[in-house]
Amino acid sequence: MTGIVITGASGRMGQMLIETVQASEHAHLVGAIEREGHPWVGQDLGLAMGQAKMNVPVVSDPIEVVKDAQAIIDFTTPAATVAMAELAAQARAVHVIGTTGLSDDDLAKIKAAARHAPIVRAGNMSLGVNLLVQLTKKVAAALDEDYDIEVVEAHHRHKVDAPSGTALMLGEAAAEGRGVSLADVKDSGRDGITGARKRGDIGFSAIRGGDVVGEHDVIFAADGERIVLRHLATDRAVFARGALKAALWGQGKGPGEYDMLDVLGL
Repeated sequence: MTGIVITGASGRMGQMLIETVQASEHAHLVGAIEREGHPWVGQDLGLAMGQAKMNVPVVSDPIEVVKDAQAIIDFTTPAATVAMAELAAQARAVHVIGTTGLSDDDLAKIKAAARHAPIVRAGNMSLGVNLLVQLTKKVAAALDEDYDIEVVEAHHRHKVDAPSGTALMLGEAAAEGRGVSLADVKDSGRDGITGARKRGDIGFSAIRGGDVVGEHDVIFAADGERIVLRHLATDRAVFARGALKAALWGQGKGPGEYDMLDVLGL
């Protein structure tokens, strides 16, 4: 069975990942990580979650548990993820990254770590979203710039980055379908007198509120018609199941950067 470490264990996604790994017949938990000073640190993970004892330690120093792991699943913050990438590379463990909001500098450091161990990184781990990415690319390739492209995403009030990592995945897919760079056509954060929409731009809009898990629309709008591709996530379990699938898939893979399209054979 694959030994897995979960980072950010106390968060909503962290706890969902813990439950998903615990229910798996192919993996088991070898450790959980929380930031220094967090009340869970030093406790047994099960007791910290208000459940039966799991005999899994919660630590703030990842070296204590990463050395025993074959995979680390990481939905945390950019700084924590970059630091974990270096440790995972040293341990030759698969690093599954669901963290969003990574800068170009962060991505360069992750790329360097991937020279030593496999890293699976995706803005969204669900099967449905990754199918949507492929559909977006195909539709964008089939339609010309008479069709304006807008990516609209909605998430819960606690999400700290915008556009979401999934929205950017979809924007990248649309840009790739059109044979352009997203950096050259991205249009987000409209406010005030912005002027008319520029032909060929890919627009982004972000909605934040309540407990929305994740909703993404890709709109192709032309005179007289609109095509809308949509994905609605109603349970974080879809992301946790995808992340676990990635961790198991990565076993035996060589160093390098992979994504969920690789994992799913798409």
